[in-house]
Amino acid sequence: MLLRSVPRALSGLLLCLAVLLTGCASTDTNPSTGTTSTDTPTGTRDSTGTRASSDTPAPTGAGTPTATLSWAGGMSTVAESRLPAEARRTLVLIDRGGPFPYAKDGTVFGNFERLLPLHERGYYHEYTVPTPGERDRGARRLVTGLHDEVYYTDDHYESFRAVLR
Repeated sequence: MLLRSVPRALSGLLLCLAVLLTGCASTDTNPSTGTTSTDTPTGTRDSTGTRASSDTPAPTGAGTPTATLSWAGGMSTVAESRLPAEARRTLVLIDRGGPFPYAKDGTVFGNFERLLPLHERGYYHEYTVPTPGERDRGARRLVTGLHDEVYYTDDHYESFRAVLR
């Protein structure tokens, strides 16, 4: 009888540990400054989630290694010109502020996977990159930050690459 309950108890303990480690905290802490994410200033977005015209444009050297280090945090990168054609077309729509083909385009991306740099909720917005042959939204997305950062995923948030523009 005892041998049967040990695996169940161990499974329950592991489940509790997993929940604890995934971060049940309501605020994020910025590891570089020690401040909570609510202390971090942000840019503005209009009601559709696109950049407001008052935001500062990206510097012309945004594709340089120093610009990459400042916001990509050492993650993998991809040049905009190396993105699939559908992703480049989606970037054009993002830059124009739409219109977008999917109702969920421009909605807040929660970064629950914590693969992108940590910021307060509302900092990131996601956009669908159509996949030829898919009947639904597919797995490809572009995620933008309030300061002109762009990230690309082709595996539905399992991994990201910073887009160098």
